Amino acid sequence: MMRVDLGVDGQPVLARQGSMVLYQGKVDFSYKGAGMRGRIVGNATGQEMQLMRCSGQGQVFLAENAAELHPIELQGDAICVSAENVLAFDESLQHEVRRIEGHGIPGGALFTMQFQGTGTVIVKTQGTPVVLPVTPTTFADSNAIVAWSAGAQVIISSQVRLRRSAYPGHSGETVNLQFRGAPGNFIVVQPYEV
Repeated sequence: MMRVDLGVDGQPVLARQGSMVLYQGKVDFSYKGAGMRGRIVGNATGQEMQLMRCSGQGQVFLAENAAELHPIELQGDAICVSAENVLAFDESLQHEVRRIEGHGIPGGALFTMQFQGTGTVIVKTQGTPVVLPVTPTTFADSNAIVAWSAGAQVIISSQVRLRRSAYPGHSGETVNLQFRGAPGNFIVVQPYEV
């Protein structure tokens, strides 16, 4: 579980609907409905998030399916996170969908959420993730990547593997992401494929 203290700085928090498991104090939950701020983006990108706004004074405890939770503090910098891995974030953070172009993948692109500014993003993972610096030979499975420095260059690399053990309807195709960037850039990968 992650405890969010409200009222300290007056900043509301946007959290995934249904993630509140306990709260104390005078907390207001306003569910974001159909609008762009309520649903970060449509289903077409796979980065849709149904959000609730937590405001007031008190403590809110958030959790989802016993996933491990990790707060990422941004100090004017930016990070890219798959919407599937976002549990909550400070409302003051700028957020948008970022498109990653690529050949040989369905739809021709992958999408991710980019958060920028000063505040916290709470990221959830299945299992304990590994955080690695970006090198010229850093590749990650697109189904296991959780987050990366927004300053890193991302290149989609589709590899087709013919396997006899591939189950019916599955081509055995995997999409890898190659990361490049200056020192200080990093990636976060979980030991689980979505």
